[in-house]
Amino acid sequence: MTVNVLVPSSLSREAEDKREATRKLGYVARAATIFRADRLIVYPDRDGETGRFDDGFVSTVLRYAATPPYLRNEAWGMRDELEYVGVLPPLRAVSQTGSESNGSGSTRQGIVTEVGPEGRVRVNCGLQHPISLNTPPSMEVAEGERVTVRISSRRPVRAKLVDGPLPGLSVERTDLSTALGREDAGVCIASSRHGAELTVGRLETLAGRVDRDGMTVAFGAPERGLPEILGIEASDVVAAYDAADVDDRVDVEPTDLGFDLWLNTVPNQGSKVVRTEEALFATLAPLSLQE
Repeated sequence: MTVNVLVPSSLSREAEDKREATRKLGYVARAATIFRADRLIVYPDRDGETGRFDDGFVSTVLRYAATPPYLRNEAWGMRDELEYVGVLPPLRAVSQTGSESNGSGSTRQGIVTEVGPEGRVRVNCGLQHPISLNTPPSMEVAEGERVTVRISSRRPVRAKLVDGPLPGLSVERTDLSTALGREDAGVCIASSRHGAELTVGRLETLAGRVDRDGMTVAFGAPERGLPEILGIEASDVVAAYDAADVDDRVDVEPTDLGFDLWLNTVPNQGSKVVRTEEALFATLAPLSLQE
């Protein structure tokens, strides 16, 4: 099951300073990690950006947060956007730390530190020292490139390069329509207080489809929900989820707004504002339940 999480480039628009903006982004990355999102996609919301924390800042901090700690200094160095990364909460992704990362056949990210002769490279993958590995015939790697390393033993070290996607959370930048049109988008859900209220019945209906096809969940920005970002009226959203009623059937019909369903996962909210990072936890938690 593929899980894609979409957040706008205006995500940190209400932050008073860079430190607060960085902390907020850290909790977004942590929510995506906790619920095993495969991709965290930043889509453009130019009208909502304040100028201080644009999509470059947002995507850079999120990509840094998703980088395994043992690679951060080597992969990023010193950058203005990363001034306050010390406030980021640790992700502790199971693909990076904990028992699963040390088990037989586990994979982890590495970075190529040196390209040698005869297809051999040295890779820093978080062990005590960089290790020397053979490059598979299907791969061409360069110094500074991130690679996937499969570790079958740590004492003695037995590892090999794998020609495959990097493990862990991937952070990308693309427009909303492209993200919703991916082959692995699955059920496309818009998180909005104007959407259909999440009920036990709706969740039960959605669970089988999401477990089979995966899901893409999009979120808005502070003071700029998805309707405003898309330039539509809240009444259009109500009409859209009425047309895509999933109470009595498993199949989710796409609406003319690009989503299969508009969903309010915090019905009868007790606060006037649900922050984006809070909405991620409130939305991904029930949608991650299985039948």
